[in-house]
Amino acid sequence: YRAKLAGKGMVQSMSGKGNCWDNAPMESFFGTLKTESFYQEGVLSVAELTEVIDDYIHYYNHERISLNLKKLSPVGYRTQLEQAV
Repeated sequence: YRAKLAGKGMVQSMSGKGNCWDNAPMESFFGTLKTESFYQEGVLSVAELTEVIDDYIHYYNHERISLNLKKLSPVGYRTQLEQAV
């Protein structure tokens, strides 16, 4: 598998120990994306699906409140940190 990836100029994503746990945050995000957005929409065209995903990513980064981020959105939290410096 790695040889085929290397033949295509690609590098396999693995953690330092060689396990796949580094993908867990993205797997979690995609599961949330599917559950909270387009699974509820039914059958969509590619253009409609693209719009739903774009809208959800904007919501996820700019509007979603996170208790771990002092009740701020991810962008709000990063902006707060940048302004403090």
